[in-house]
Amino acid sequence: MSNHLANTHSPYLMQHQHNPVDWYPWGEEAFEKARREDKPIFLSIGYSTCHWCHVMAHESFEDEAVARLLNREYVSIKVDREERPDVDAVYMQVCQALTGTGGWPLTIFMTPDQKPFHAGTYLPKYSSYGRVGLMDTLSYLAEVWKNDRERLLRNGDQLASALRRVAAPKPGSPSEKLVRDAYQEYRCTFDSKWGGFGGAPKFPSAHNLLFLMDYADRTGTPEAMQLVCRTLNAMEAGGMFDHIGGGFARYSTDERWLKPHFEKMLYDNALLLLAYTEAFQRTGEMRYADVARRTADYVLREMTHPDGGFYSAQDADSDGEEGKYYRFTEAELISVLGEKDAELFLIAYSLTAGIVNRIGLQGDAWAADDPRLERLRAYRAERTALHKDDKILTSWNAWMILALARAGLVLREMRYLNAAKDAERFLRSALTDDNDRLYLRWHDGACAVPGQLDDYAAYALALLELYRCTFSVDYLEQAAFRADQMLTLFADDERGGFYRTASDAELLISRPKELFDGAMPSGNSCAAMVLQELAELTGEKRFLDAAFAQHAFVAGQAERYGFGVAYGLLAMMRSLFPHRELICCGETDGGALQTYLKQHPANALAILWKTKENALQLDKLAPFTSAYGVPEQGTQWYLCTNGTCNLPVSSFDALRLS
Repeated sequence: MSNHLANTHSPYLMQHQHNPVDWYPWGEEAFEKARREDKPIFLSIGYSTCHWCHVMAHESFEDEAVARLLNREYVSIKVDREERPDVDAVYMQVCQALTGTGGWPLTIFMTPDQKPFHAGTYLPKYSSYGRVGLMDTLSYLAEVWKNDRERLLRNGDQLASALRRVAAPKPGSPSEKLVRDAYQEYRCTFDSKWGGFGGAPKFPSAHNLLFLMDYADRTGTPEAMQLVCRTLNAMEAGGMFDHIGGGFARYSTDERWLKPHFEKMLYDNALLLLAYTEAFQRTGEMRYADVARRTADYVLREMTHPDGGFYSAQDADSDGEEGKYYRFTEAELISVLGEKDAELFLIAYSLTAGIVNRIGLQGDAWAADDPRLERLRAYRAERTALHKDDKILTSWNAWMILALARAGLVLREMRYLNAAKDAERFLRSALTDDNDRLYLRWHDGACAVPGQLDDYAAYALALLELYRCTFSVDYLEQAAFRADQMLTLFADDERGGFYRTASDAELLISRPKELFDGAMPSGNSCAAMVLQELAELTGEKRFLDAAFAQHAFVAGQAERYGFGVAYGLLAMMRSLFPHRELICCGETDGGALQTYLKQHPANALAILWKTKENALQLDKLAPFTSAYGVPEQGTQWYLCTNGTCNLPVSSFDALRLS
């Protein structure tokens, strides 16, 4: 028998549709039932590839005794945090305030008007070893609701009021000092032995590495690049990288990147693809190009919808066991490869507790297209099932579009750039409504949830990268359009920055504003980069003013915690340090320019290409370009440095960019 989740399209909610718990999706039907029956709400937030969400589900939500208690005393709501990051952000803040920690599954007890009065994360079914279990918590709070409700209501009112009072710091002053102070934070927390920052567990947080690479370029600090390379080398050698099938797991549970939490997230692989691509571009180290290709190929092989979008995640668990899909025994290697090749495999790779890795090994890895690796991939796919969360999220897809486009340019792989174009077309057709507003999620033909800040900002970044790789002005036009929507729908004109949800979105007990980067760059950090790039490319006052204001907003956060706004500081550096703009007018054969772009970081140069065909469109987007005529033959190159323009030259080599 199904509960009220049966008609939802979220893979996570669908996993719970046959629970004996009478789950409702987030919505007015559940809140009205709670008001009508005078019951508190039990809110459970998770996602489909979350290991501890699975544990709590099997232990409690599939249990008849737990279900009877929940169904009798509560109205139960399930939320997919990846579909409703706004709901998750509000109640995660509650959990962190009440308990000092957070995570998933997130467990919230609240009133029918959404005011929380108790919070936690994973709760075992029964109390043990000093930890209060779910059954005892449910019974106790149900009794208090009946007999001492005023206390719970006061707690809910106080928490809701406190959330609404939380304000971001005042805007600060963008400065090189903030950037240099942030770098010192990275130096102080760097693990000189194993790479990465801090101790276990270690998250890749590749945007930190992107910041450090750009910092090394702009300040002439080679040590910053050394931190990046040590980290990239250690991650690639460890078990967090899938040496058989490519791609990275979500994080490492130990300090040396050996033991992963095995779930694979699209956003991690997008950002790591970008980091390894940029590291190859700067160093010429082929190992970085190899990791980038294996990661991109994994995404195209296993995470791509036939129509072009990218799926969200693959689970850590198989047959109820974390990592079973990825672990091997020596006997299995012999059975698949034969004794000789199994012996060669164990020279190139280590097998530590069944985890394939290359820690401490100096020999070459097997080539990505080695047929022996393909046999191992095929074997493990047949050995056990691996759940895939096949919903398509706009912001996560946008990051993968950006990364694949950059990889296609730098690695000279047109199939990556073509995949990025296909995915952008999918977002434009499947995740855009009749009013040109974005949706957040698509699954099985159905869209849901109005787009949030991350969706508009990341999509604009992806469009800007596609413009840079193709010089198709349509991409630039769309990026400016999405940025204008972002400014209209999400900007906080009073206190600066951007809210997570649009001005006409569903009202929650507070309107969340994400201040710091997490596993991905925050929406506010992305917005800073979008506005800075558009200010450079268009020269339009609305983007120049908005970029200045957003850098000030990021500076206010950086004064508290520079480590937490790496991507925002990366955007700020573009305005603080010497910058150059290149306007190319004429024929579109940009062979010399494309060669330059393959070898030099994207942040170093803002480029516009004007032709007879796109002149009117470009003049409208970037009015200053109307002064640049298109010659009848050949190309004129105009280079501007720090606001000063040089005389045009007729050959690319004469620019002397390097």
